[in-house]
Amino acid sequence: MPGIIGKKVGMTSVFGEDGKNIPCTVIEAGPCVVTQVKTKETDGYSALQLAYDDKKEKHTSAGLLGHFKKANTAPKRKVAEIVDDFKQEMKLGDVVTVDCFIEGDWVDVTGISKGKGFQGVVKRHGYSGVGGQTHGQHNRLRALGSLGASSYPSRVFKGKKMAGRMGGNKVKVVNLIILKIIPDSNLLLVKGSIPGAKGSYLIIED
Repeated sequence: MPGIIGKKVGMTSVFGEDGKNIPCTVIEAGPCVVTQVKTKETDGYSALQLAYDDKKEKHTSAGLLGHFKKANTAPKRKVAEIVDDFKQEMKLGDVVTVDCFIEGDWVDVTGISKGKGFQGVVKRHGYSGVGGQTHGQHNRLRALGSLGASSYPSRVFKGKKMAGRMGGNKVKVVNLIILKIIPDSNLLLVKGSIPGAKGSYLIIED
């Protein structure tokens, strides 16, 4: 399997063979159920739709209930598509677990970064602010400053770096190594940090 859906548990550290303390992220990956199989003949490309994390039927729409019943599984919270030319034939209702990876594999992890709300230009874009910190300058330290010319073009160009909503974006971190796999608990220990808050959903791709 080239990928699986998981959930961020938190961060910890493990000791390597050389005695170094390595920071890593704990991911609860799977078990995921195959809820749709796409082929080049029927859909124009090869892909598997995976579903993860049970939820109650009363919180699921009628259309999705029928979709999950075709795969003979309970309703799920997270559904994602893994696009690949699969070497192993997968069928509707098959279960994918962390056994699809081995320790030492390199993976890419995609998640939604932490939302930080409305932020100013100093935090959002790394501006230094305007004005000095002496001679009574107290209210302009973190200001944006000039936005452009006056009479021409008499407007602010689109794309200007300004204050606004920060975070909550889809972020992909590539080339992370799997340090340890704990199949009994469906856990992956991946070296380094990954985007998102604790409990957020992730897509782990080989």
